[in-house]
Amino acid sequence: MIRQRTLKTIVEATGVGLHGGVRVRLRLRPAAPDTGIVFHRIDLDPPVSLPADPYAVCDTRMCSGLEKGDAKVRTVEHLMSALAGLGVDNCHVDIDAPEIPILDGSSAPFVYLLQSAGFEFQDAPKRFLRVKKPVEYREDDKWVKLEPYDGYRLNFAIKFNHPAIDRTGTEVTVDFASQDYARDVARARTFGFMQEVEAMRNVGLAQGGSLDNAIVMDEYRVLNADGLRYADEFVKHKVLDAIGDLYLCGHLLLASYSAYKSGHALNNQILRVLLEDKEAWEIVTFEDTAAIPAPLQGQIAWQGA
Repeated sequence: MIRQRTLKTIVEATGVGLHGGVRVRLRLRPAAPDTGIVFHRIDLDPPVSLPADPYAVCDTRMCSGLEKGDAKVRTVEHLMSALAGLGVDNCHVDIDAPEIPILDGSSAPFVYLLQSAGFEFQDAPKRFLRVKKPVEYREDDKWVKLEPYDGYRLNFAIKFNHPAIDRTGTEVTVDFASQDYARDVARARTFGFMQEVEAMRNVGLAQGGSLDNAIVMDEYRVLNADGLRYADEFVKHKVLDAIGDLYLCGHLLLASYSAYKSGHALNNQILRVLLEDKEAWEIVTFEDTAAIPAPLQGQIAWQGA
């Protein structure tokens, strides 16, 4: 049986929020089977719990944010991506501010934090969301699709008409039947343009952004002294974001995802399109290991399952 997974111990980190610029204390705690990923605003009185839920997404401007009443948690996608990438089904996330800390702008610090906590298998079958038929969402020339696949594969293409980005790989396919999340995806950082910083800050975004937590470009080049971590780091970060955005459905997907110029808003919309078509998906478990599809066997192998 493929079993659910949580953390062995509590781990903590402190950092700044990318958009709010506020210092945040983050604590990750083990959770019981079938809990899912639940965020807790412990700075509020009384504390407010916000479960991962695509229908709770309220803000997709440069991040994915959740909302419940007056309580919000912004920039959840990098942590959600790491949780998905390491196969964590159940986790409590405590924060004392309205945003997850950005750390270095990738999900690698969250991977390190989760690995430091260790993992514990639970006496409950892991539930996958299997896509049974293709679904698609489009806005102008942007589009995103989910199609049936017995593993988890993502293809992403970007177009920015910027020399620093155009010189790199602008399309990538990541198939977790053979690739490793921590090695091949997690280190890709978020990115932005110096000429857009003032406009973003005027609307309350990027208040905590810096060369320490993002790839920053002027009109021609990357300004970070250490350059890029991957030859295709820009598009790899889009894959990282998509993994986190899609994990808001509460289950790892068995699907092929493909997108062109997509972002947080379209990723959320494709989940809603999928979930609202009851014939397009099903929840599956694998209690007989002989029935596990070959691509999925590769995926659970790198998760340590």
